[in-house]
Amino acid sequence: MTRIVGYAPGAYDLFHVGHLNILRHAKRRCDYLIAGVVADEVLELTKGRRPIIPLAERMEILRHISYVDEVVAEVQPDKVETWRSVGFDVIFKGDDWRGTAKGDRLERDFGAVGVEVIYFPYTVHTSSTALRRALAAIDGPEELVASEVG
Repeated sequence: MTRIVGYAPGAYDLFHVGHLNILRHAKRRCDYLIAGVVADEVLELTKGRRPIIPLAERMEILRHISYVDEVVAEVQPDKVETWRSVGFDVIFKGDDWRGTAKGDRLERDFGAVGVEVIYFPYTVHTSSTALRRALAAIDGPEELVASEVG
């Protein structure tokens, strides 16, 4: 029997139940689950902002999630390059990627190397973006912006 290695990439900033749901579903679909935590610099490059929680702390949180067997820092935006260095059989994403240009590209690129893309339901009522907006409303946008810069 072949061991199936799964990979669940994400920012995992302001960790919430949506993140936990993805990891729970992912672990049910593989034997060994690697959580790829996107590095601060890569987030800034791809999303135009730094995370609230620094990379080392986000990785530490994930190391203590029982569904996760290994945690790696994702230090480049190219997921196929990450696959070449980490090695996995299946990649997990939220279904908000399905049918989008980035999801189509992910499926095409990973299909070419034999990696399956599996989507899980996106937790609509909770997201890091929603939490960031709530914090901005409470603390004022200048507080949140200052924390994103530093």
